[in-house]
Amino acid sequence: MTRTAPETTGPARTALLNVRVLDGRELTEPRTVVIDGDVISPRTETGGARLVDGTGMTLLPGLIDAHVHLHGADTLAALASHGVTTALDMATWPPQLLASLRRVPHLTDIRSAGTPAIGDGGPHARIPGMSEDAVVRGPVQAREFVAAQVAAGADYIKIVTEAPGEGGPDRETVDALVAAARAHGRKTVAHAASAGAYLMAFDTGVDLITHIPLDRPLDAAEATRMAVRGQVCVPTLTMMEGTAAARGIAPAYRNAVRSLAALRDAGVPILAGTDANTQAGVPFQVEHGASIHHELELLVEAGLTPADALRSATALPAEHFGLDDRGSVTPGLRADLILVEGNPLDDVRATRALRHIWCAGVEQAPAA
Repeated sequence: MTRTAPETTGPARTALLNVRVLDGRELTEPRTVVIDGDVISPRTETGGARLVDGTGMTLLPGLIDAHVHLHGADTLAALASHGVTTALDMATWPPQLLASLRRVPHLTDIRSAGTPAIGDGGPHARIPGMSEDAVVRGPVQAREFVAAQVAAGADYIKIVTEAPGEGGPDRETVDALVAAARAHGRKTVAHAASAGAYLMAFDTGVDLITHIPLDRPLDAAEATRMAVRGQVCVPTLTMMEGTAAARGIAPAYRNAVRSLAALRDAGVPILAGTDANTQAGVPFQVEHGASIHHELELLVEAGLTPADALRSATALPAEHFGLDDRGSVTPGLRADLILVEGNPLDDVRATRALRHIWCAGVEQAPAA
């Protein structure tokens, strides 16, 4: 069903009264936070402001989903209505579609990889409608591919890695993609859904790795290797859980959980991403918006504290993707905020109890 953008209201100033604020790993005492235009004000005077009583509620930064796929403005509306105020898109094409989704007023703000780099024989080459421009054969084409993506506005470069011999770009090509991205000042994100693909991603020095293996768990040495390289993981547990169930191998999801524990213990930063999509030909379609709350719950079930899970969807993706104007409830930052009933540090499921959502200071209607 097509979702239309929710009705929005955007007074010049809004004062949130008696709210407890998620301040890193703890909640503050009840206080007043003022939204002034599209930013959080350093002042707390309430004169002339619309008043919102937040007694018994918790104010958090707007959620950041670090792995989505966009398919139209309706996906932005769905994300916004569930408190996802920033979405990091991991492949949307053609460029004209992506351009139409950037800087849409009052909805979820996005960053994007644009078209991903894939090999000519892997599963992604068989996705219906996959761009012919995505296939990269060799280092020379890798450099051309990155230059084209940067010219089209890509904020980072997505590389679909596979285990050697499984149809992804070869090691030399991936190395060239990473080097070209760095030359253009762009980070690289590797898709790696198997242990072999993870080893490829380790060796090539990509900045972030998205997904987590189902075929076997990563061991402590491999996790330490990733930590030493300063790499970041976006495990997309929602997608891995759904994929395992769809393929009739539900017990394999335990490998993903064990890998996450190893990465956490090694000190690898963990970011919350869902792989939300409506793409035909993928193993599992993940709902936009609602899935971020399930992802937080899965992260806690896998051993993260509620505070760490919330940081994985707020401060940490802002830090690792260079979004220094958001990710915390701090004066001067974008007023990307959500107000929820209860205390998500006690029970992370409280993030589902959305009462108010603001995207750059403009209030959104929570999903019914």
